[in-house]
Amino acid sequence: MSPGASQRRERRPLHFDALIQRVRHRFEKLPELRRCPAFRLADTLMAGLALFSLKDPSLLAFCRRPVDHNLRSVFGLRAIPSDTQMRTILDDVDPEQFRPVFRDVFRSLQRGKILEQYVFLQGCYLVALDGVDYFCSTKVPCRHCLTRKHRNDETASYHQMLAAAIVPPDFPAVIPLAPEPIQRQDGQSKNDCERNAARRWLKRFRREHPHLPVIITEDGLSSNTPHLRDLEAARCHYLLGVKRGDHEHLFEQVSQRLEANEAEFAEAVDAGTGTIRRYAFLEGLSLNDANQEVRVNFLHCVECTAKGEDREWSWVMDLKLTADNLAKGGRGGRARWRIENETFNTLKNQGYHFEHNYGHGENNLCTVFALLMRLAFLIDQVQQQCNPLFRAAWAKKGPKCALWEAMRNRFAEFEVLSMRQIYEAIAYGHERPRLKPLVAQASAADGEAADTS
Repeated sequence: MSPGASQRRERRPLHFDALIQRVRHRFEKLPELRRCPAFRLADTLMAGLALFSLKDPSLLAFCRRPVDHNLRSVFGLRAIPSDTQMRTILDDVDPEQFRPVFRDVFRSLQRGKILEQYVFLQGCYLVALDGVDYFCSTKVPCRHCLTRKHRNDETASYHQMLAAAIVPPDFPAVIPLAPEPIQRQDGQSKNDCERNAARRWLKRFRREHPHLPVIITEDGLSSNTPHLRDLEAARCHYLLGVKRGDHEHLFEQVSQRLEANEAEFAEAVDAGTGTIRRYAFLEGLSLNDANQEVRVNFLHCVECTAKGEDREWSWVMDLKLTADNLAKGGRGGRARWRIENETFNTLKNQGYHFEHNYGHGENNLCTVFALLMRLAFLIDQVQQQCNPLFRAAWAKKGPKCALWEAMRNRFAEFEVLSMRQIYEAIAYGHERPRLKPLVAQASAADGEAADTS
């Protein structure tokens, strides 16, 4: 067997149809708390996943689909509840039950050796954390909603989540991890916050992936002593942004050490654009005056473009860098933006309808829909990285929105056995049979009956 054939065999378990079967197997293990339900929980969850896998912009239109050959063969659906029934069933699903599904897909990537491409620095994966809103309304609250007051004294109810993704600096396909909802906790009157969500996420992440070496990258708001201690407790390295206005004590030390010529320097030139990046690295600085014992290393980057435009960034970290890998550390710090560009912007602007209100509910519906959408996004990202048929179809159609539309059209018009057949048809073309309306056959039969009489 050729090496290429061997590689394709190894990655087939990561293709869409195999991952859908794995997800369904996990959903079928969830406890069914309702007595004699008309629609099983696993079927309802799979219907929600099918909704977001097909990028259907309307829950009502999706639920009015007949359960045809394709929904049975691709998603294993036996029935689709109405939109009201789906919202009622999913409203009572505990969001915690989704974490094993994300872990199953991640372990499939580990077994397929795909994550070897994502190793960033000193054997670690670079994981970006950031918060994002996914629902806001002044009229539809629930007991988990956060609240904020506008200037006109109007109160808005909203939902957020702390999203996490492995973000390689050198290629665009990110790997989303299980997010952490930022929502009002049971029995609490105050809003939840991103810092508390990060503490919960770190504990759950380390429990689910006890030996995974990671470097956490976040914005400047995360560069505080309590969060650094949470990261240390979770055995996570860090690469966090800092700003002069927020960390005056730190930057005073930087200025003193630079004047004493105690920094390590490096310079890198981008041959394609002519951009010059200059780096400085310092060790053993105290993050703030109140916690002198908390020591961090400091990395600074100044970028000079060929047009004469200058930009600069600064980070604190717990890893030691040398002149040989200062540029790599800087690329990792700038890669934090990939969770915005390749995750949030993709969900909002490339056909996922992230900010569309599919339903809010009274308990967990809004969060469950957001998790199902993020699970569909994870499966798509795996296809982007591991499935050459998906990449060929994407290259053929151009923007992802056009790819999703082509998939929906073929899913509606043709009988297929798998999503693989749809990717093949988009990538390589397919026969276009003549349209033969069934009404024409009925008219011919009526004519024959009239002649006989």
